[in-house]
Amino acid sequence: MSTPEQLAENAKAWPFDEARRLQKRLRGELPAKGYVLFETGYGPSGLPHIGTFGEVARTTMVRQAYETLTGHATKLIAFSDDMDGLRKVPGNVPNADMLEAHLEKPLTQIPDPFGTHESFAHHNNARLRSFLDEFGFDYEFLSSTECYQSGRFDETLLAMLRHYDDVMSIILPTLGPERRATYSPFLPVSPKTGKVLQVPSLERDAAAGTLVFEDEDGSKFETPVTGGHCKMQWKADWAMRWVALDVDYEMAGKDLSESVSLSSKIVKALGARPPAGLSYELFLDETGAKISKSKGNEAITVDSWLRYAAPETLSLYMFQKPKTAKRLYFDVIPKAVDEYGTFLDKFADQDTSDQVDNPVWHIHHGKPPEHDVRISFALLLNLVSASNSEDKDVLWGFIKQYDPHADPKVHVWLDRMVGYAVNYYHDFIRPTKKYRAPTDQERAALADLRDRLQYKDNATPEDLQSIVYAVGKDHGFEPLRDWFKAIYEVLLGQQQGPRFGSFIAIYGVGQTAALIDRALSEEGLSAVG
Repeated sequence: MSTPEQLAENAKAWPFDEARRLQKRLRGELPAKGYVLFETGYGPSGLPHIGTFGEVARTTMVRQAYETLTGHATKLIAFSDDMDGLRKVPGNVPNADMLEAHLEKPLTQIPDPFGTHESFAHHNNARLRSFLDEFGFDYEFLSSTECYQSGRFDETLLAMLRHYDDVMSIILPTLGPERRATYSPFLPVSPKTGKVLQVPSLERDAAAGTLVFEDEDGSKFETPVTGGHCKMQWKADWAMRWVALDVDYEMAGKDLSESVSLSSKIVKALGARPPAGLSYELFLDETGAKISKSKGNEAITVDSWLRYAAPETLSLYMFQKPKTAKRLYFDVIPKAVDEYGTFLDKFADQDTSDQVDNPVWHIHHGKPPEHDVRISFALLLNLVSASNSEDKDVLWGFIKQYDPHADPKVHVWLDRMVGYAVNYYHDFIRPTKKYRAPTDQERAALADLRDRLQYKDNATPEDLQSIVYAVGKDHGFEPLRDWFKAIYEVLLGQQQGPRFGSFIAIYGVGQTAALIDRALSEEGLSAVG
């Protein structure tokens, strides 16, 4: 029987590819610190978003794969860059005028506009931790401010000062002439205003560990680079953090590829080894444009996804094709729900060698729950649509006719899906439903389908699907998908739907016949006209 390590060596899923790359980077050895360190970063000038979830979820998947492959101890750090100066006021917070008066100050020195914490950063950090805890992530939280002020970064900051020229030679060629003239990898905190200053360094003393800067009022001051008196500029800061914490793995969006490259060069200039990491693609909106906080085109939040589907389905979405740009819009949710159910169904019957490549192995840390649901989310959506009811009890009545053993108290996952289906129908399907009258060909075919359904109460979904196929063929629909499109548009007011045989089975033969009668009646025609 194969060991977990042997299974991991042959696994094809991308988290295992990443784990093997990391293993190669570490030469298969456990670092001297006693664990392999994974990191995710977060800018607390805004609230956690769906990209934050995606990065932590994907990193956790790689971490789990690495543990399975090597048996080594690991740790995940969620790092908050809360010493960064506030560049602009976010558009989704109260008391914006108050924040305006504190621009350029470290986020931990800005009052909380929500009035609940000691600073704006503390508020958003608390939201981040609550957010991560809600999904059961295993992590250690680190604050940039605390790391700088406690001296945890001091040794590396002094090394950065000694390699000042090396850092400048790496960064300056990437900047324009104007920015090049004012750039410094160290950003001093003004002793007068408390702002993080974007000013060039005038003098430096590596032996003393100090730099000289000019404050906003023109006065010069000398300051240590240690103890929280300076913060490092973005790319240099990332490199400094990798070295100071001895980070082994951190992934980043493709838009940060240049930053990863430059920060890695700085790490090497310090004589250290940059972390391994995945460069993942960004999400696309409904039009195919890349989603960006600056563009304001982020339609789906984590909370909005969870109104329509379980967290596991969001994890599945994040698992699939991380190196491919994917649409992240509400219409991807039903597919994600049904794909999650399909993967769960497969898992129990798979060999262990195949289970490690099943997404649910990575979503549930190798131990996915048992799955007893055989009703798709697409089918539930159409059940809600056809029944014209958003009452879960009514919907469960149909489900119990289909399967007398079904029970919302026992089949908890199915009951959750029913609730999600009601929400999704209410928000997205009902407002867009548009029935149309049947053509003469479609009218004849629908009447024939109604007649053939008589006395088929105990027919299987497959048998009912065969009847639907036969009616379409006998009435000359070419291609046959035009027949199914007609069924959905005339009976359900939608352009697509599930396998209609399965729909008939759960909705009921008699109810389906009545649905056809209403669509063919004069009353039905007037209702859709």
